[in-house]
Amino acid sequence: MGCGAWAEPPHESRAKVEAVNELDEELRDVKREIIESRGLIIKTNNLTNALAADVKSIGKRQQTFERRSLLNGAAGNLLFVVVTLAVVKVAWDLRVESAEREVARAREDIQRRTSEVADLEKQSEARAKAESAAMGFYELLRAGKKKEFIDAFASLQKERLTRAERAFFGEEVQRAKSQLALAAYHAGLENVRASRWHEAIVALEETLRYDDTGTHAPAARLHVARAYRHLNRHKDAIPILTKLAEASADPDVLDDATFLLAECFIEIQAYNDAKTTLRSFVRRYPKSPLVNDAKMTLADLEARH
Repeated sequence: MGCGAWAEPPHESRAKVEAVNELDEELRDVKREIIESRGLIIKTNNLTNALAADVKSIGKRQQTFERRSLLNGAAGNLLFVVVTLAVVKVAWDLRVESAEREVARAREDIQRRTSEVADLEKQSEARAKAESAAMGFYELLRAGKKKEFIDAFASLQKERLTRAERAFFGEEVQRAKSQLALAAYHAGLENVRASRWHEAIVALEETLRYDDTGTHAPAARLHVARAYRHLNRHKDAIPILTKLAEASADPDVLDDATFLLAECFIEIQAYNDAKTTLRSFVRRYPKSPLVNDAKMTLADLEARH
């Protein structure tokens, strides 16, 4: 009875059971949804974390890229600046070098022109000095002062004369020397004739000093040697006579010089030299007016010595 009182009707039990089953089914669905939701949440968190990591990685890469770009830009700018400075420096150095070359050329040109101006000034001064000297020299010529004229010519030759002036004055000096030489030669002959041997030597040596290549020069040397012989200066006469006897420009002097040389050898007692000279005389000048005297003298020497 008691058990029966508590017993439920069968249709109510099934309803409860179904309700419980439905509730369980709903709970399972809820659990499943919760589980699925939790899975989705976990996946979402994982995706969010992954996305955050990707974003962070992308941000780092972006920062790295930006830093690299900045560094590359800075390096590029620095390289550009360095290249620009190098190009500017090279261009500046070239310009400075060109300017220095121009300055050096300008200095050289200035120095050259300065030197040319100085040379022109020196030439002008030298020419003015030469003209003054030439005028004074010409005044001596006009005044007939031949000795002073000749003595002044040595200093005049050092001046800057023109070729025409030098030729003209040279000819005048040569003419004056010839005139003085001829005058001194005649004076020497007068002294020889008067046996004024010292005066003859002075005059004849003056002749040779003015003109030692003229036609009268061999005769002047012969008279100088003859004057030395008369003054007993045989050692001074012998060298002059030896040169005249060996080779004289005047053939009329050769026999006189040779015979006079033999006489000088005899007077200094050089008899062998005298004999040799006389034999040469007889052989070389058989038609000389002195040949007989030479033969007699030679025979006398051979007989006595």
